[in-house]
Amino acid sequence: MSQQAYDFDVTVLATYLEKNIEGFEGPLTAKKFEGGQSNPTFLIATKKQNYVLRRKPPGKLLKSAHAVDREFRVMSALADTNVPVAKMYHLCEDDSVIGSMFYVMEFIDGTVRWDPALPEISNEERSAIYSEMNRVLAALHSVDITSVGLDNYGKPGNYFERQISRWSSQYRSAETETIESMETLYQWLPQNMPEDDGRVSLVHGDFRLDNMMFSHDRANVLALVDWELSTLGHPFADLAYQCMQLRMEKDGMMPGLAGVDRTSLGIPSEEAYVAEYCERMGLNSIPNWNFYLAFSFFRFASILQGVKKRALNGNASNEKALSVGNFVKPLADLAVSLL
Repeated sequence: MSQQAYDFDVTVLATYLEKNIEGFEGPLTAKKFEGGQSNPTFLIATKKQNYVLRRKPPGKLLKSAHAVDREFRVMSALADTNVPVAKMYHLCEDDSVIGSMFYVMEFIDGTVRWDPALPEISNEERSAIYSEMNRVLAALHSVDITSVGLDNYGKPGNYFERQISRWSSQYRSAETETIESMETLYQWLPQNMPEDDGRVSLVHGDFRLDNMMFSHDRANVLALVDWELSTLGHPFADLAYQCMQLRMEKDGMMPGLAGVDRTSLGIPSEEAYVAEYCERMGLNSIPNWNFYLAFSFFRFASILQGVKKRALNGNASNEKALSVGNFVKPLADLAVSLL
């Protein structure tokens, strides 16, 4: 889909925001942020202040996808916790304003780090950034979901059972060709789920380096962003999802660290990163680790297949969306290698 398809009337938007956000003063300009495959995100600039607007893409969407209202709810709930999030200003559920639901949040002047090898900084800073991500993940999984009003944010029951069912269904809905390794995972995962251990926490669903805004000059996270896939679930899913990146190729859909000498760069091994998380969470170890990794690869592959399908339907938010389908098979192959 062309960029033109995401244009909206900035005068109408400015008038609306002046009525619904205290202190907002138009006129405004809107510029779409580059990158991302899901919900189009815009810098909203006024003479007085900058904001960020995040919206649902237009058109026919997969069921439960692009839930910007859930993003708004969860970040609002986390405002006074140890999880760094942007301040929420307003949720608009009226499609007539810009053509789809959207919310407006604080603009954070931070740094997004895209390459997990962090080539631009020192070994000491790399180690500090990985430790900071680990801290944020543990803080997220330690949130008292009842006290922040999120105890009904997800469905009850076995998280992995629900997730495998959901992403298997989403994959079938978006399938464009038969991929043998995806078929293997489709069969193996539901048959090899660990027994439910009762752990339930808030999970981000897309916890990775480039979904964090860092200070320009320090290794602290200013905000964890892109909460579209968040829910109540099993914390090990988030941990495995982030560790998945350590195993992915450098030139993959999500740049990885496969083949990189992490020790020489000050980047922890997967074993060390998991051990640090366990220490923070008071755990001795994580049994069935390869299951959680395989599940993460399958889930990510299913998400990318959905992006490809939306692109084929002319309904994706990024011009490169069609090409991401090329990464589905390599991800599934990595998962099968863990079985």
